[in-house]
Amino acid sequence: MQRRLLVVQLLLIGCLVAALAVPLALAWSSHRTGQLLLARRADATRFAELTDRALREGGPSGLAAEVARYAELYGTAVEIRDRDGQLIAGTPVGGDRVDGGGAAGRALSGRTTDGLPLLTPFGPASVLVAEPAGRDDQVSGVVVLRVSTAAARRSVAVVWGALAVGSVLALLCSLVAARRLTGWVLRPVGELDRTTREIAAGRLGARIGTVRGPVELRRLEERFNAMADAISVAVERQRAFVADASHELRTPLTVLSLRLENLEPFLTAEGHPEWQQALAELDRLEALLEDLLTLARVEADAGLPETLPADRLLARLTGWQELYAAKGLTLTVHVPDPEPLPAAVARIADIALDNAAKFVPPGGRVEVSLTGRVLRIADDGPGLDETGRRAALGRFWRAPEQRNVTGSGLGLAIAVELARGCGGTLALLPNQPSGLVVELTLAQ
Repeated sequence: MQRRLLVVQLLLIGCLVAALAVPLALAWSSHRTGQLLLARRADATRFAELTDRALREGGPSGLAAEVARYAELYGTAVEIRDRDGQLIAGTPVGGDRVDGGGAAGRALSGRTTDGLPLLTPFGPASVLVAEPAGRDDQVSGVVVLRVSTAAARRSVAVVWGALAVGSVLALLCSLVAARRLTGWVLRPVGELDRTTREIAAGRLGARIGTVRGPVELRRLEERFNAMADAISVAVERQRAFVADASHELRTPLTVLSLRLENLEPFLTAEGHPEWQQALAELDRLEALLEDLLTLARVEADAGLPETLPADRLLARLTGWQELYAAKGLTLTVHVPDPEPLPAAVARIADIALDNAAKFVPPGGRVEVSLTGRVLRIADDGPGLDETGRRAALGRFWRAPEQRNVTGSGLGLAIAVELARGCGGTLALLPNQPSGLVVELTLAQ
């Protein structure tokens, strides 16, 4: 956004500078062209008077010497012809004909040169100035000067160069000013972007600091902070309620469990199956409360240490092999000696391995691999379809065909929160030819 604003500002400033510099450059070229025309037309007028006098008094003998001195002094070729087009003094200037529509032809018709091509540093190298000789309406001859424009073009080049340098300096100064102005305007936007990224990453306590900027954006910052405070308070209240409710319910559940166990001696044979089912439901309710309390702790970023050494991660993963062997499953672990990883990685692996132990039938295989910052737990069990994989990451979701399997439906939801807390992402992918892959990708 900052780059686009800078480009727009520089385009506008460039157009403004060009709108000032180009007319100034053209105005100076026009002024210098007019000066050259006036200076050389005055010389042509003087030669026209000399030519008329010489033709009326009988001969151009003195005129040739005057023309030669002028050409030697100013380096300007002078051509003087009579009304019939015959050369009477000077040398042919070339590039024009007395019987054509050029400067000499117009002069023989009584019109003086009243304009020259606009001079620029790139040309023209010379111009023609013609003046008719004669009195009243009688044209007795024509004077044509081929004037070099080198000095005038150097003057124009100097002015154009100064304008170009000034324009570049103006653009550079404008660039510096535009960068500072854009930075001042967008500084609150940058703070807002940084804070929203932190909040999206789970750091609900992130807030926008006091920064300078337009008053409208400062007001937006204040309202954003107020909104974030309100959301944070609401989320904290929700988490506190879940944690408190889960904690407070544990005591009555424990008492209820003890009372049910104490009832066993008084049960009849017919009531014993019902008593077993009640105890199983009670155990399921205790597991559900434990998972709710764990989820509340994870969302509050409480509990686990920041990192876990590589040897402890490997030991924790291989610790599942005894359980898997008892269930008739094969567990393979391919974890090189990595750098220390977030402690949440071990908890996520535990959740995925626990699910695989529940749902993979005997004789199945489960493989754990770590490549760089990607942890994969792949099994060859029944797996899930695309809809099931999307829904399984939510809370309390259970596959319809697995309702009889013990669990609360919060395991993968806890894993998602753990992954988010350590800056990673969790995904469920299909395994080939069958099965499920739990893939944890950590930030670099």
